[in-house]
This record gives sequence, structure tokens and C-alpha cells, in this order.
Amino acid sequence: MRHVLDVDRSILGQPWRWRALAADQRDMTMTDDLLTQLLLARGCTRETLEEHRTPSIRGFMPDPSVFRDMDLAAARLADAVERDERIAIFGDYDVDGATSSALLVLLLRRLGREARVYIPDRLTEGYGPNAIALERLAAEGATLIVTVDCGAQAFDALAAARSDVIVVDHHQCATRLPRAHAIVNPIRRDEAVEAAAHGHLAAVGVAFLLGAALLRELRRRGAFATREEPRLLDLLDLVALGTVADVAQLRGLNRAFVAQGLKVMAQRRNIGIAALIEASRLTRAPTASDLGFALGPRINAGGRVGRADLGVRLLTTEDPAEARTLATELDRLNEERRAIEAMVQEGAETLLCQDRAVCVVAGPGWHPGVIGIVAGRLKEKLGRPAIVIALDEQGIGKGSGRSISGVDLGTAVLAAKEQGLLIAGGGHAMAAGLTIAADQIPAFAAYLDARLADDVERALAGRALLVDTVLAPGGVTPALVAELEAGGPYGTGWPSPRIAIGPVRAIKVDIVGNGHVRAIVAGDDGRSLKAMAFRAADSALGQALLAAGPTRRLWLAGRAKLDEWGSRPAAELHLDDAAWAN
Repeated sequence: MRHVLDVDRSILGQPWRWRALAADQRDMTMTDDLLTQLLLARGCTRETLEEHRTPSIRGFMPDPSVFRDMDLAAARLADAVERDERIAIFGDYDVDGATSSALLVLLLRRLGREARVYIPDRLTEGYGPNAIALERLAAEGATLIVTVDCGAQAFDALAAARSDVIVVDHHQCATRLPRAHAIVNPIRRDEAVEAAAHGHLAAVGVAFLLGAALLRELRRRGAFATREEPRLLDLLDLVALGTVADVAQLRGLNRAFVAQGLKVMAQRRNIGIAALIEASRLTRAPTASDLGFALGPRINAGGRVGRADLGVRLLTTEDPAEARTLATELDRLNEERRAIEAMVQEGAETLLCQDRAVCVVAGPGWHPGVIGIVAGRLKEKLGRPAIVIALDEQGIGKGSGRSISGVDLGTAVLAAKEQGLLIAGGGHAMAAGLTIAADQIPAFAAYLDARLADDVERALAGRALLVDTVLAPGGVTPALVAELEAGGPYGTGWPSPRIAIGPVRAIKVDIVGNGHVRAIVAGDDGRSLKAMAFRAADSALGQALLAAGPTRRLWLAGRAKLDEWGSRPAAELHLDDAAWAN
């Protein structure tokens, strides 16, 4: 055990440390059960252990009225419901936008009102509200437009709007806000401390709070004296999907959203989600990981390389045949997206900048629909923030960036816009989008380097592989996996448990699938275990495993997972790193 925690430079060049000590949980005792240790190591106090063991909406949800403009937004929306006004929902084209839009559409439908949904085309319209689209909605008779997952920076478009507009967003705001009837955003700069504590919510989480405020306002007006009140909790499957897919931190209310939303999703009440589960070839109830890696990418594929409204149409349809057709189309588009992504990835990797705090790469002809995914891949490869910019024939670039923990990329992009370096831009701490003239890219890259270099250096200096527990190979069992999963759902901000095993010898190592490295390792306890390093054949980790041989001993660190392909489920280790044993 001591050897593992004394690893100061692993094969991937990072130290390994106890997560509990990193969280300053020095009062953890050897008598604490494994779940208690996991919760304490993730920042829980002993006084809050029980509410974190089984996170509930009731336990974590704030009064929606603590958010600025929430009551104003709920009252205006209630007026529109009572007056049978034409309501339009203007959503973003990603999963968070699709689920936010779907949540409001389904809630209004259950209140007897059918809302018009408008999702802009990524290529021809770009991100967020635009004056032409808002004018079209007004011409169709919309007297109230609710923007979801966008609008916080839409000054010109909202100034030209002829309809009342409610903005429901979670992206960075400037000091000055655009003109709107109400702007509900937990990271408004003038937001109260209690509301700002929920700044990690995805837009779908903010939309859920607006839904709660709307139902409360209608209840106060007596709207449910003669009719049944809709169950907002039935829509938690949408909230879970949008929250995980937007990589929102799974802390507090978000973790409750996902925990309870997965229970709703397992019942397959939403026929669109049920069809998507089938198209994703999942044969069990979805997990939080499935939301991020199976369902989310398929919904995103519509906005990336297909028609932007496919996702919200799937999530709101009540026709099983249509749901199957849409899910099949999104599955096909996801395969197309993967091929396009691979081409852009290959081009971007030839332009990597090793001497910058933030890697900024740009190329002509790259598909704007996949640059965010590629930016995420570059971030993982480099360990630093990355921005990928697709240049069009007019010399205008659409960019998407992904950051690392401790480096607020969204604020930096917004500041660059205010400095005149960008045509448009914004985002949140971990992700940002922008529009830029090609001749401004060098100045923009230099600006980010100067602004964020210290933050990146601090983030990298504090980087370590955090380990929750140390076991022999025989301790990695299906029962252990089940015990670890009890501390979930896991995701950004609530990391899945990492275990270290060893010392072990590699009995057999080979390459399988698309560049994955599979190792069968044996420990001093006489037991063996399968370990997988995904997409690692050409990496330092994969090469070390392939060269290890049966005589050299290693420590391995990764996540315990179930391999369900065989006749009997078996536990295996999904590797994050390895280190040579003394």
C-alpha cells in the first residue's frame, strides 16, 4: 500500500495519491465501511452522509424563488397558459438544449398547451437566438418565447424581438444583460449567494426549477382545483440525460437529478428515450455512463451532422413508430459523425502546439459539428485546455473549446470577446464556443496564453491520480463492483472510485478491437484479473503493458467494471495508469 502512494512518477508521468487525504478527510477511520469512505473522500461531512447515500430531490432542491427573475418568469408563463397564448421554445442544438426544450414542451402539453419548438441549424444559423428566427416565431403568432440553454449573450437578437422573451440559461453572463422579460440563470453576476451556489446546474436543471415554479404559481391561482396537476418528477429522465451529457458537475442537486432520473428512465415512460435505448443496443437499465457515452452522442448527432430538431422531436413524440424511425436515424447519423470526427481529429493532431497554455488549432473545411468532440480529445491527450476552430471559405471560424478542472475557459472567452478579439463567444468553466475572424486567431491564442498560463500551471502542478483503495487482484469481484456503484451516480465532480492493484505480473497482453490493449495479470495472491486500456495501443501506457512481460512487476490503477459478455459476469479493471513496482 505504501508503494502505491509513494508513486511520484507513473508511466503517464503523474503522482498517485490517496483521494481521502486530497479531500483533507483525515478523520476517516479503518472501521468505516467502503461506501462511507467513498462519500467522505468526495467532500461529504459525517453530518451529511445519509443524504448523500441516497440523494433525493427533496433533500437538495432549493426554493426556485431564490433565483432572480424566477417568479417573474413563472408568472408570465402562467399567464400564457391561462390565456392560451402561442408559446415558442427556442433551444440549443445539443443534448442539454434538446432535453430542456423537451421538458418544457411535455410539461406544457400536460397543462393543455402545445408549444412550438425552434432549434437553429448549427451551420446556417449558429448558436443562440437570431433576429430572423425570433421574427419568424412572432409572425407565426408566438407572444411568448422561452430560450433554453442559450440567450445570455443574445443582445442584438433579443433587442429586436417583438414577443416577450424568457431566457433560461446557464452560460456566462456579461455585467450588462440583454433585454428580456426575465433572465433565469444561476451564474448571473448579480445573482444571490444562495442561487449562485447552484451555478453548476445544466440548463435542463434550470428548466426543471422553472417548471416547479410554474406549477406552484398555477396551483396558487387555483388551476388544479378541477384538474390533475402534472407530475414534474416524471420528467426527471430528461433532466438526468441533459445533465450528464452536458458534463455538469454531479454535486448536490445534480447528483439527485441523475440518481432519481435514472429510476424514471428505467421505467421507459418516455417512448423516445425507450426507442433510443433500443437503438443503442442496451439490454439493461441505463447507467449514468450510458447517458454520456451511448444516448447523449446519438441525440447530439442530429445537431452535429443532421437536422437540428431530430433530438427534441424524438424526446417529445407520442408515436412509437415515429420514435423508432427517429432513433434509427440518429443512430445512423452518429456513425456518420464518428467518421467525420476521425478526419478532423487527424488534421488537428498535426497542428498541436506544445508550448501554449491553451492549445488553439484551426483548419479549413473542418465540420463545425464535431469540433467540440475533437477539442475534448485534444484536451485529454495534452492535459491542457484546447480549442478547435473550423474555418469557412469567407475566413470566419467557428470554434469550440474544452477545459481542465481549475481553468475557467468560458470567462476567458467572454473576456476575449469584450477585448474585440472575437465576433461572438461565451460558455462556462469547462466548455466554450466562439466565432472569430481567421486573422484574429494568433492574437486570440496569445491572449488566452497570457490570461490562463498561471491557472493552467497551477492546475497541472496539483494534478495527481487519486486512488480510493488498494487491493490484490482477487479482491476485484462483482460484489465489489456492486458495492462501489452504491456510491453513485458518478461523473464530473463526483468521480467514480479508482482502485489500485498490485504488485502484478502481466501473463498475457494483446491488442484487441480498435487499438485497445488487453492484459491478463496475476498477483501474489495467486488470482488473475483482466485489465483493459482503451484506445491505448500507441500510448505510453499501452506500450508499457505490451513490453512488460511476465517477469516485471507493476501496479495498476483504474475503475472496476463488470464484463457482462460471458455466461457469468466477471469483474475487470479499466486502466487509467500503471507504475513499475520496486
